[in-house]
Amino acid sequence: MLMSYWMVIVFMFVSGMYVFCSKRKHLLMMLLSLEFMVLIMFVMLFLFLNMFSYELFFSMVFLVFSVCEGALGLSILVSMIRTHGNDFFQSFVVLQC
Repeated sequence: MLMSYWMVIVFMFVSGMYVFCSKRKHLLMMLLSLEFMVLIMFVMLFLFLNMFSYELFFSMVFLVFSVCEGALGLSILVSMIRTHGNDFFQSFVVLQC
């Protein structure tokens, strides 16, 4: 029973990786797939810590870092939309002054 949970979690993580690799034109889709993968890693960490009866303090630290990562991604998205008008990577030229 536990092995089937791990297989479902691994399948969800791989599907998040697939979306991250296939939707690389839009920054918003990339950020959403990254957050999906972070949530799946949180579930994996939670199951792993519960399986060995460890304390769950590290999962709170992981959630804090994932929230900071999400806020940083959203701030980059907002600044990119304000300067360029959309979230396409094709319109974003790094060499332009």
